[in-house]
Amino acid sequence: MPELQFLTVLGLGFLLGARHALDADHVAAVSTILSDRPDLRASGLIGFSWGFGHTAVLLLVGLAVITLKITIPDAVAQALEVGVGLMLVALGGSLAATLLRDRWHLHAHKHDGETHLHLHSHRLDLDHAHGHWLQVSLKPFVVGMVHGLAGSAALVLMVLSTVRTLWEGMAYILVFGLGSIVGMMLLGVLISLPLVFSASFGRRAQVAVQALASLGSIGLGLAMLVRLGLGDPLF
Repeated sequence: MPELQFLTVLGLGFLLGARHALDADHVAAVSTILSDRPDLRASGLIGFSWGFGHTAVLLLVGLAVITLKITIPDAVAQALEVGVGLMLVALGGSLAATLLRDRWHLHAHKHDGETHLHLHSHRLDLDHAHGHWLQVSLKPFVVGMVHGLAGSAALVLMVLSTVRTLWEGMAYILVFGLGSIVGMMLLGVLISLPLVFSASFGRRAQVAVQALASLGSIGLGLAMLVRLGLGDPLF
């Protein structure tokens, strides 16, 4: 295709990638991860890790499809969507279990002869001790890979109908992936804002926001599974 036309396609691919990051299942999954670690500094890394895992899988699948001229069967595509639904239920359930396990309690301390009560959680101490970058980024990376697998069928069909060569296809997927990374990093920061802000109203407010994220993920995952079970495709 002419160079100008291909540059236009790449620009469109970037915008589509950014929009793709806003899909409901992506937002629900990343929200549960961020709710388990409400930190503005970590939100960008979590968004980047999700986008990197998502893009890496799309590149691998796209390379295989374009070079080997294979197609992704509908049954496989639907099975991968079922995997996303199960993952959303698992993520939401994991966050709910974490909230229930969270051992918040009052500690009594004496200062200058006066007794003071302090709200304390041992889990926060554990997170602080082991909250290095690998722990923060590994989970969203794996989740991004699962989303990349599930979305690869639709994206590859789009790429094959748009490009003519392997390099054009890889360039399109890379730009699409870059758009999804940028979109998810920005989204991660936006999602973290209410989580961090709710902490200023006390632990109960923060737990309420986290519980909503958990229920949202479980609800969306179950809805996806029901729709797929009824034979209603998601894409």
